[in-house]
Amino acid sequence: MITLHSSIFWLLKWFAAGLGSGWLPKAPGTWGSLFALLPAWFILNTWGLSTLWFATLVVTLLGYMVCYVILPELVKLGQDHDPGWIVIDEWAGLWLNIAIIYFFFPNLSMEILLTLSFVLFRGFDIIKPFPIKNIEDLGAHWFSIMNDDLIAGIMGAALGLLLLQVFA
Repeated sequence: MITLHSSIFWLLKWFAAGLGSGWLPKAPGTWGSLFALLPAWFILNTWGLSTLWFATLVVTLLGYMVCYVILPELVKLGQDHDPGWIVIDEWAGLWLNIAIIYFFFPNLSMEILLTLSFVLFRGFDIIKPFPIKNIEDLGAHWFSIMNDDLIAGIMGAALGLLLLQVFA
């Protein structure tokens, strides 16, 4: 088992907490998702969709690595294997949702894109319909923490695309 220096451990926890957004009181997943909207908006407006795809990939891979490293340490400290304050998975799932919808509807206003993505992603992440709930319990905790939110992002985007196709 890896023993991390306290400052490195704190830095990894801060990253896993979505730059601290997961430490806000009550509903950390919602706070983390709300906090993730600003960098997604900035990335899209500054560098475009291809950079958001890349940023989503980077956040996802870093999320897997950080969870792989810190979860065993947290469990040793008596914490849950899926602490609510870990919201890097929400960042990855929401950004994936935004990127998919924007890919198919590039002329959609940012307000509609971000609001629709947030509502649908959070809805799927909170309700956890099949197969999200099953994926949440599939495999190692560091792996499943990220996967259920990525699937929630994909399912939210699919519903968003359907709604936009019907109503736009």
